[in-house]
Amino acid sequence: MLIRVTPRISLEESELQEEFLRASGAGGQNIQKVETAVQLRFDVARSPSLPEPVRERLLILGGRRVTKDGVLVITAQRHRTQDRNREDARERLLALIREAAIPPPPPRRPTRPTLGSKLRRLEGKAKRSGVKAMRGKPASD
Repeated sequence: MLIRVTPRISLEESELQEEFLRASGAGGQNIQKVETAVQLRFDVARSPSLPEPVRERLLILGGRRVTKDGVLVITAQRHRTQDRNREDARERLLALIREAAIPPPPPRRPTRPTLGSKLRRLEGKAKRSGVKAMRGKPASD
């Protein structure tokens, strides 16, 4: 089954591996016996579904969640049920891939300030200087 990420990118369901584990934190007796947390693994480095530029940006965006082998690991344990945590993990993965799919903006080309902008800046500074000079004590002759 295909999971649609963007109009051009779709993931195979088989590319995702889910592992269920016990959630940490408070939760009473239920937390010791039910595995509600989800650990979602997605092999970014070997995924045939991702174009190369998206793959590179995703590895950078993943940060510490990416292993040395290029596997992105997302752990979800916000909710009390396995299904909600599973949805949460998938949504976070898809959001990360969508963010990586956006191409970076073109690099800024440095420009020089115009003569007019330089003059306006200096006029503003002179005006401000005059205002501050008036705050001092009057000169006694």
